This record gives sequence, C-alpha cells and structure tokens, in this order.
Amino acid sequence: MNEENINIDKPAPEKFRIPTIAIVGRPNVGKSSLFNAIIKRRLAIVHEASGVTRDRIVSPAIRHGKHFQVIDTGGLGTFAGEERKVDMWDRNIRAQVEIAIEGADVLVLVVNVQQGVVPLDEEVADRLRECGKKVIVAVNKVDDGSHQKMVPEFSRLGYEDLFPVSCLHRQGIDELLEKTLEDFEAYENIPERPQALKIAAVGRPNVGKSSLINRLLGEKRVMVSEIAGTTRDSVDVDFELKIGDEKLPATLIDTAGLRKRGKVSDAIEMFSVMRAQSAIERANIVLFLVEAKPEGVTAQDKKIASIIHDSGKACIIVANKWDICENKDPKAVLDELRYSLPGMSYAPVVFASALDGKNMDKLMDMIGAVIEQLEVHVSTSMVNRVVEDAIQRNAPPVVGTSRLKIYYTTMVGSAPPTFLLFVNNPKLCAKNYLAYLNNYFREAFGFFGIPIIIRLRERPKNVESIRTRQTAREAIDKMKKSRRASGSKRVNPNLKGTKGMKAKRKIQRGQK
Repeated sequence: MNEENINIDKPAPEKFRIPTIAIVGRPNVGKSSLFNAIIKRRLAIVHEASGVTRDRIVSPAIRHGKHFQVIDTGGLGTFAGEERKVDMWDRNIRAQVEIAIEGADVLVLVVNVQQGVVPLDEEVADRLRECGKKVIVAVNKVDDGSHQKMVPEFSRLGYEDLFPVSCLHRQGIDELLEKTLEDFEAYENIPERPQALKIAAVGRPNVGKSSLINRLLGEKRVMVSEIAGTTRDSVDVDFELKIGDEKLPATLIDTAGLRKRGKVSDAIEMFSVMRAQSAIERANIVLFLVEAKPEGVTAQDKKIASIIHDSGKACIIVANKWDICENKDPKAVLDELRYSLPGMSYAPVVFASALDGKNMDKLMDMIGAVIEQLEVHVSTSMVNRVVEDAIQRNAPPVVGTSRLKIYYTTMVGSAPPTFLLFVNNPKLCAKNYLAYLNNYFREAFGFFGIPIIIRLRERPKNVESIRTRQTAREAIDKMKKSRRASGSKRVNPNLKGTKGMKAKRKIQRGQK
C-alpha cells in the first residue's frame, strides 16, 4: 500500500506526543538490521560481531500517516542478578536498555530463528513481561522455507504475536509494522517542530566527548569510560538549548573518536570514523575537544582541525580536562593552541571540565554567540564599501605584468559567510592578498567562530556582445520552431542549377 493512496483527514491534537517503539533482544540477533530496515536507511552500524551497539540510537519515522520514533538498543547479554563475568559494558548496556523500555509504548523483541530459543531469549522475554507493555516478537533471519517451520518454536516465550522477518531480504517488515502500529493514530498533519540546531562533539579518542554531552544534557545519556573507543555510533540526542531567556530546539551529536587511518584496526572502527565525519557534515556547530595541556595538541588533533575547517562549519574549541591541567596558565595554553592550529584562528577557545562542570556556562554563552553569527547577512552596498576601503589601505600586488581588479562584491551565503568577488582575472589574486581580504572582512563585520569563504569569478569583458549573441540564438530557435509548426521545409538559395532557381523564386514570392 502506498502512502499517496491513503486518505487521512484527522487533524493532530495541539499537544501531540510521538509514540515510541523500542527494539530489544540479546546480542547479535539483528536488532540494528531491523532498525535500519524500519527507518529505511543505514543509521546504526551493523556487524556480525556481538555488542556493536552500546548507546541508544533514536530515529523518527512515518508509515501511512502514523508518526513514531524507533529506538535501537544494545544486546542484553547477562541474566538478572548475575555478577560473575559481568563487565562494565554489560552493566551500561543494561542501564540504557532499561531506560528505553520505560519510555517505549510498544516493544519489539528480536530473536534469531537459526539459533532457536536460547536461555537469554527467555530471560529477556520475562523482563519485558514484567513491564506490562505490548510486546511483538520479530523472528529474524527467516531467509528460506526451512527456517519458516521453526518459527512456532518461539511461542515458548509466552507471546502470541510471532512475525517471521528477514532483514537481509527485507521480507516480513510490512506485516510486523502493521501489527506494531495498529494502536497508533494516523493524522493529517502534526505540529511542525522548529528546525533543530545540530551540535556535534568531535575529537580524538578519550578526550571527553561523551562526558561533555552528558554534562550539557544533565543526565548520563551516553556511555563514558576511560577506554578509548567506547562510543561507536554517532548518537543524536534532542534537547532544549537555553540561550539567555530563550529556549531553542537542538540536537547534540556524540561521535566516535577520530584516529589515524593506520590505527583503525577493524571494520567496526572504520564505520565509526565514517559516522563521525558524516556528523561534522550535518552539524551547524562543531565542538572540537582537545586536552588542555601546555605541551600543545597532537598530530591527530591537527588532522581533525583540518577536517572541520574544510567542512566550513562553525567551530568552538573546547580545551577539556582543565581541572587536571598541571599548568593553570590559560594564556600559555591558548598561545600553544593558536600556534599549533593556525587554520582554526577564527574558532574561540573555552577552557572547561566536563567532569566537574567547570565553565559550562561560558561554553553555553559562546554557543549562543556563534549561533547569532550563522544568521548575519551583510548588504551588498556595505560589502562593496569595505572592499573599496581594503583596496585603498592595501592595493593588490602585481602578478606577472598585471594587477588584480575587483569590480563588484556580494555576499551569497551566511553559513558560512560566503562572498563572491567579480574580478578581471582570478589568477591574479595572490594567496597572501586573499588572506588579507579574509582577515579584513572578519574584522570589519565582526565574524568569529565561523570560517569565511571568498570566491573569485571573472567578469565578462563585453556584456553587450554576450547579450547580442544570446538574442540571435533566441531568434534562430524561434524561427526553427515556427518552421516545424508550419511543416515547411528549409530552402537553400545557394543550390546551383534548376533547384537553385526554384529556391530563389520561393524566397522572392515569400518576400512579396
């Protein structure tokens, strides 16, 4: 059934709450594969190794006018009350799953038909029965007819609704969703949420990204440990950003630590790095975390700074772990950061500690200030006056035998600020003069926290000749269309002999 063929005329209530579906189960049964199949895109990392998903991953979805959100959770790999051989990951994953279960309206229990019912399946089923919520069992990996016969075995779990699915072949997903969403209302429209500001926390492993996210949220939303590589997926968390007396809808994106390609040891880590780079691309503001230490940044920090700069995103450098910095001289650390990261001179630096919350207020104020920069637009007249002033103070240098001439300038984008300069020849603009214009614009318009992009375009030498050629082409096209419409054939007066004479007579008759 297609979305377009469904008539929905029921308006959504003013205070509409989007219902939630939580996908749960033991490790390596295909929860992330089902999650991706429902939202129809690869958001969660899928790998044959168990324990890949650690944090809760949330995504909105819509089906036949029914709006809902789906939560992918980590695998429950331990029994209730078990203490032996239970590591930090198991405890944290269980805590994340418990939160997802409490907040969900419907639970989808995923099991693996190829392995049959195992004790951990029964353990998870008993836990879900205690919460008293609607539970649908998705019997996954039913990839052929022989697996279909094994589906009734899972009735031992105590649930009537058993749905065989194959995430690999995208089979059975529609039937599963139809049952899962049967109690949800379909509305003609729902109240539109304002566009959320996306803030991504990036940096090398174990620099404190997840701790910062939890500190900004005021809760332990994502896992934190001293082990590098704790975060694997990019985790989006919606929250309200308080800027002064105003509250703005925002999304915090926790990312995996970016490390050198040569140190990326497996496919899971490779996917994690790719998701982190993707998070930078879709973010409005990037919080670039480095360790606050006088000896400066690492080579990997410089590489990450280059990725952020090339993306053109607004950026705030967060010098984290300020509470354990041996040298408490902020000027020395700041000077070292500016020296080590020359391409990030536009990014303000905030010395903070995600662990004890030091200077978090300053960070929030700085985020608010950078948000204002994203909305600044300078009039064309003002831009041209600034360019004229810049040329008077420092004329372009001679390149070869010619000098750069700037005829006209306009601002064509604001996030990041992008200026288009019409010049005589872009090749005549020396790199140091382009840097001079960049700095001049930044000082004149007060831009900070965001890079400035200057593009050069050659101005046409003879505008009138171009217009004349364009008019001639339009006239020829019009004549060809007219001939095709009348069905007349083209005559060529240059033909010789009898054909040429006939062609000339036709033209003369047409002129009379």
